[in-house]
Amino acid sequence: MHSDRAQDDQPLGLTVHTMPTAAAIANDPAARTRVGRWKMALVFLICAAPVVASYFTYYVVRPEGRRNYGELIDPQRPLPDLQGQTLDGKNINLQSLKDQWLLISVAGGACDAACSNHLYFQRQLREGLGKNKDRMDRVWLVDDAAPIAPALLPALRDATVIRVPQAALAQWLQPQAGAQLHDHLYVVDPMGNWMMRFAPGVDLHTAPKIKKDLEHLMRGSEGWDQAGRP
Repeated sequence: MHSDRAQDDQPLGLTVHTMPTAAAIANDPAARTRVGRWKMALVFLICAAPVVASYFTYYVVRPEGRRNYGELIDPQRPLPDLQGQTLDGKNINLQSLKDQWLLISVAGGACDAACSNHLYFQRQLREGLGKNKDRMDRVWLVDDAAPIAPALLPALRDATVIRVPQAALAQWLQPQAGAQLHDHLYVVDPMGNWMMRFAPGVDLHTAPKIKKDLEHLMRGSEGWDQAGRP
């Protein structure tokens, strides 16, 4: 009986519960794989945290009663691996436009009244962002081979103008039901995702609503988005 009590008084062994040593992990391929995966996951979470937080703030934690005017695109659509041409004939891939907010219009080179209206409001909306305007590029995607009137060129000096095949472009951007691709202004985030579309008919009444949405996007992303591409 005394012997049994003495055994009961011995401290419990901790062998089963101790953490594996570095040597044990080094000699165990499965353990090395698990540790490597945890490290990669941790690095990803650290890098993605500011982006996720800003999107969560914009899409979920909205002030009471606030509603965005633009239509959010779900799921978002990344910039396609689509080759286009600048006005001076240089090849450019649309994916190279990443790392900036993009305010996009689509129209043929002849640029009718609706096109001119979009180009005008694109410029005004970008200028209206004040100190944040350098974080947004205005982009005109020309979806045909029609020449652009020389009179338009001065107003396009600080814009990105790219000719792209219409059929390929229509695989990425899409209008709302009953509308045409040319009818909308589109927003692409710095990660290259098309994430918002504004209703047709930009005018003096709707432009302030669009501006408010753009300002919310700027505020929501200021923790991780910087002006200019790396």
